[in-house]
Amino acid sequence: MSVKRRWPVLAAVVVLLLGVAGTLWVNRTAPVPEVHSRDLLIDVVDGPQHDQAVQIDATFYLPPTTPAPAVIVSPGFGATKTSLAEDATALARRGFAVLAYSARGFGRSTGQIALNSPDYEVADAHQLVDWLARQPEVQLDKIGDPRVGVTGASYGGALSLLLAGTDPRVDAIAPVITYNDLSQALVPGGVFKKAWAGALFGSALTGGGQAPGACGRFLPEVCQAYTELATTGRAGEQTIDLLKRNSPASVTSSITVPTLLVQGEQDTLFGLDQADANARQVKGRVKVEWYPGGHDGGPPGDQVRADIGDWFGFHLAHTGTDPGTGFSYQVQGAFRARGAPLTRTVTAPAYPGAEQHTVALTGPIQPVVNPPGGSPASVSGLPGLGAALLGGSGTAATGLAGSLAADLPGESAVFTSAPVDSQLLIAGSPTVRLSVSAPPGAESGSTVLFAKLYDVGPDGRRTLPGSAVTPIRLDAVPAELTVTLPGIVRPVAAGHRLQLVVTTTDQAYANQTEPAVRTIGLAGNSALSVPVVPGSSATGSGVPTGPLVGIAVVLGLGLLAAIVGLVRRRYAEDLDPELAEVPMVITGLTKSYPGRLTAVQDLSFRVERGQVLGLLGPNGAGKTTTLRMLMGLVRPTEGEIRVFGHRVHAGAPVLSRVGSFVEGAGFLPHLSGAANLRLYWAATGRPAEHAHVEQALEIAGLGDAIRRRVGTYSQGMRQRLAIAQAMLGLPDLLVLDEPTNGLDPPQIHQMRDVLRRYAATGRTVLVSSHLLSEVEQSCTHVVVMHKGKLVASGTVEEIGAGSGEASFRVDRVTEAARVLRELNGTGPVTVEGQVVHADLGSTARSAAVDALVRAGVAVEQAGPRRRLEDAFLQLVGEEARS
Repeated sequence: MSVKRRWPVLAAVVVLLLGVAGTLWVNRTAPVPEVHSRDLLIDVVDGPQHDQAVQIDATFYLPPTTPAPAVIVSPGFGATKTSLAEDATALARRGFAVLAYSARGFGRSTGQIALNSPDYEVADAHQLVDWLARQPEVQLDKIGDPRVGVTGASYGGALSLLLAGTDPRVDAIAPVITYNDLSQALVPGGVFKKAWAGALFGSALTGGGQAPGACGRFLPEVCQAYTELATTGRAGEQTIDLLKRNSPASVTSSITVPTLLVQGEQDTLFGLDQADANARQVKGRVKVEWYPGGHDGGPPGDQVRADIGDWFGFHLAHTGTDPGTGFSYQVQGAFRARGAPLTRTVTAPAYPGAEQHTVALTGPIQPVVNPPGGSPASVSGLPGLGAALLGGSGTAATGLAGSLAADLPGESAVFTSAPVDSQLLIAGSPTVRLSVSAPPGAESGSTVLFAKLYDVGPDGRRTLPGSAVTPIRLDAVPAELTVTLPGIVRPVAAGHRLQLVVTTTDQAYANQTEPAVRTIGLAGNSALSVPVVPGSSATGSGVPTGPLVGIAVVLGLGLLAAIVGLVRRRYAEDLDPELAEVPMVITGLTKSYPGRLTAVQDLSFRVERGQVLGLLGPNGAGKTTTLRMLMGLVRPTEGEIRVFGHRVHAGAPVLSRVGSFVEGAGFLPHLSGAANLRLYWAATGRPAEHAHVEQALEIAGLGDAIRRRVGTYSQGMRQRLAIAQAMLGLPDLLVLDEPTNGLDPPQIHQMRDVLRRYAATGRTVLVSSHLLSEVEQSCTHVVVMHKGKLVASGTVEEIGAGSGEASFRVDRVTEAARVLRELNGTGPVTVEGQVVHADLGSTARSAAVDALVRAGVAVEQAGPRRRLEDAFLQLVGEEARS
């Protein structure tokens, strides 16, 4: 090659190497700033006469460099400063002096709960600002005036608004999933939200160092207001005045500081309407973000938390770029097999920015009955309990909760649209005109109704977005009215229909108790007005949406990724020959997240061929994080994982020998189960004859359903199909995370046999599960984790026998029990049929057998008592029970 032709090649290589170096530099792991904290008891004086002495329990988090701007983090109702530690630490690492505290009446803070009263909780917060102004670590704007922001969720978010509206020293706020007007949030449309209110008030009726009583930790006037609502279902003038006075709506017109409003799209306590009211009333710079969570769907994720940090960074520390005043909301797409949702973010330049689309509804005038006592009642959701009862959290569980709604026959009027031609993305509160009347001869007094909007699929399956309803109270009928339905974010797919349902009852509210008959019909133009917010879709990649720039960036990133991958593989894909036949070895594995607790710490264990190893531990033990690192989905902070001698990293070729069900399979809902399996295998690029699809289909046990569209599958059917997909190709190492979720007992028994037979072929199975009985019956070996650490490992027999208990199958159980009880050091002795169980303590099992034989008892079998649950609880402590 000539010199002239060599130069362009060399130049290209240099450019690529510089790009690689730049990428590695950008992606380097930055040192985590050290944060110091100290616990405090801050004395405050408040009450209408400023004569109430109260101590506020707080923790002060200090960044490496001070003085620094301050951020107050206020707790949600019933929470304490402990639950704020993670967010407070993250903000301190971003350079803020952070004060997290327990509100009066909660935790170690004294005083009575006054529901964010200006005379009590807000007065407390004013004095917390005074305290910050006296701290040398806090940056001051002037004497007595610290540079301070306030954030908090729910009850704490309302406190941030109330403080900003009454204290000019507050410089920026970021309230999360909070309310505007408690009288509207708890008594919407004049109908009491009894399920939520009961859960909240019931949690604070006892404890807190207060004397027991009907009012618990509440001020008498608050207790009186709740008693009125709970017993009558209505709010009197005094109760309404109390709720309004303690609400941000009383001060929002005075808020002029930069305000970031974060609200959840899955929230039956404080819906999007509450955020909408705050956004319209606040006078300062306002930015609005909706995320797919809330009181029913979980706290904000990392991106929203980062946005809050950026908000305070710009407005308090004057760092970073201006976050602006736009509007963004997240849209849930299809749900994967295990419920993990796909989401995208839509950004609009201004709030609300909604356009109204009309959707025609049809349906005759229909009679509906309110049963005596308002029972039985229709079900819209499980307020605050959907995630827990469905065995999940966040958007996955609330997505399932939306399918639980049930409207009782005779109590519901239904109006339905034609199938939509193309996807309709609803973002906000639809409206519709209704007419309500009483049939001839019926009583025409007050009426309580509940309106909700369903997304109905082609197969008739209905989903109630957000599990939300709009309650309506009419003092008299006939009446014609415009009904504002709950604010939702819902992509209605092409071919789906919208269905408006109006019921007379709902189990989450105080229903009308007098029997009544009403007729419901559509009024006006019989159309539903649907808000649509045009905007640009974005993902977490940050890739520009301009076509040419986007293509160039994607190609460039792809080229750099390929080069980085080659460089990393050259140095990281080393083989340890001594471990070439060992399925898996984990050594010193640690995973820490910036601003968070360490998920996995110095974990080491080894898995051999033919084992079925159960990975056990309570929630938060680090099991799933470990499996994600095993699959190359997460990079360890320290340590390594080797599979058949090869070190695991993202894209490692050795992962082709691993079949996994960890993150949930992303099935295509319009294809059959069999087609999904074949398509998945084709994507691996391996020969079709190596897939062993028939064996996988037999494992799935779906029968004729294997030829149906996956979109029609239940969760249990998806679970079985996902496990079959993991077994395609009969991998040498099979990794399953909670494989029995969604399976019925016969299917669990079948799965147990499949795992044993699979390991008997010389392959290895690693199962993460919380079902101790299943691990005991399915697995040969156990690894127990707790708080990210290894606490025990060994065979099931070894772990189960750790308590010293033994079992004896004998011919004379009564005599055997007597002999064992008389042995020195023996603990409890129990009898089950012909088997006697005994805690032998320090007595050897052989000595116990000898004593039984001398007493004339025939011992047919003796061995350790397999009680894995007892051993597990001994290892990880009683907290595993909860």
